[in-house]
Amino acid sequence: MASRILSRSRQLYASQVVVPHESAIPARYFSAKSEPELKGDAMLKNIFLDVKKKFETAMGILRKEKITIAPEDPAAVAQYAKVMKTVREKTDLWTESQTIKHAIESETKDIPDARGYLLKLQDMRIKQGLKDELGAEAMMMDALEKIEKELKKPLMRNDKKNMASLMAEFDKINQKLGVRREDLPKYEEQLELKIAKAQLEELKKEAEEAMDTQKKREEFKDEEVPDVKSLDIRNFI
Repeated sequence: MASRILSRSRQLYASQVVVPHESAIPARYFSAKSEPELKGDAMLKNIFLDVKKKFETAMGILRKEKITIAPEDPAAVAQYAKVMKTVREKTDLWTESQTIKHAIESETKDIPDARGYLLKLQDMRIKQGLKDELGAEAMMMDALEKIEKELKKPLMRNDKKNMASLMAEFDKINQKLGVRREDLPKYEEQLELKIAKAQLEELKKEAEEAMDTQKKREEFKDEEVPDVKSLDIRNFI
């Protein structure tokens, strides 16, 4: 059910971007899938080594690839997104949509009814400070109301027959919103570009703040402040 909801709301439940200072890779990604079936010290050691290996791999890629801190330049954004995709692929990290799907599955696995499920999704969106720009939530809730009115009782998620009816209603919502399953890769690409732009904007902001702070120091007051776009991140990793 989570994948269907994601397809309808497109980027509705995209996580807020968190950008570390150097690599713009959320540290949580390095440990997202690093939970081997071990116990105690052995488990901790294995997790540490796995995270260390992934981090070193990511740094190796970032030391080689040119990144231009120019969020206003579509070409620079596309290049940055490409680099980060390479990092994810080489380190076996989740994409943003995979992270979202995992979060939804974790938060909703113990919710038995469809209404509770949808309300939880709404709660997750609100906590992330995101807007339901498509109006998808209201339409999905209306569809659920229709099914439950016919049932005269709450719709449970293990009710395969009536859940299938709800999914059919969601398919109608898909069509109304112009969302097609075959377009999901395009939506994912759009999401990754938005994330890349946001991360570059944060990197630009941090770089400008750092240079402004340095400019105020006596020994640098006569130095010319370089354009952020001219900075080569590879020299600082």
